[in-house]
Amino acid sequence: MTNLPPETRTDPDDETLPCGRLLSQVWADWEEGVHDDHTARCAHCRLAVADLERLESQVRALDSDPGQQPVDAASFIDRVMDVVRLELRPGRPLPLGEADEDLRIMENVAARALRRAAEEVPGVRAGSCRLGGTPVDVDLSVHVPLTTPDVQALAQQIRDRVDVTAHERLGLHLGEINVRITDLVSEDEAAPRSAQEGSAP
Repeated sequence: MTNLPPETRTDPDDETLPCGRLLSQVWADWEEGVHDDHTARCAHCRLAVADLERLESQVRALDSDPGQQPVDAASFIDRVMDVVRLELRPGRPLPLGEADEDLRIMENVAARALRRAAEEVPGVRAGSCRLGGTPVDVDLSVHVPLTTPDVQALAQQIRDRVDVTAHERLGLHLGEINVRITDLVSEDEAAPRSAQEGSAP
């Protein structure tokens, strides 16, 4: 029998791997270069680290692509990895429908749908999306066009679109929808992902 060190859970939504380790702690240890016997032997921890390492390598490869426009590499990688971590972590099941219905949706699935909803507003690029509380509160970060005439009005459009998607498409009852505008970007940077991919050689 393996004696594992006790884990200190600070985030009630943090995922626990089958071995008992918190996913966030495994990733944090890897990024800080901390290793122990358990991590070296545990298939679950090694898989979690391999997933994160592979994705970070792919993100860094984008920055080394000579065809890309110059960017702040550290800031770009940090933003992408924030989203990657949320995508990999399933999160907790969120209630759908009425209180007496036994329906659930995983947090990362709902977050992905709400980010896509935000990007239905022209020029908006969504970043991280955190969900929590009862009813479910949304904390969404976005990039908006540099030429936006009224940032507050655009933020309200995003809230409205996210709320409609949550209610009509998912059956998810939301509490507060907090929109954080983290950057103002040029029209090329703000173009929808599909448009950028279509123009790539």
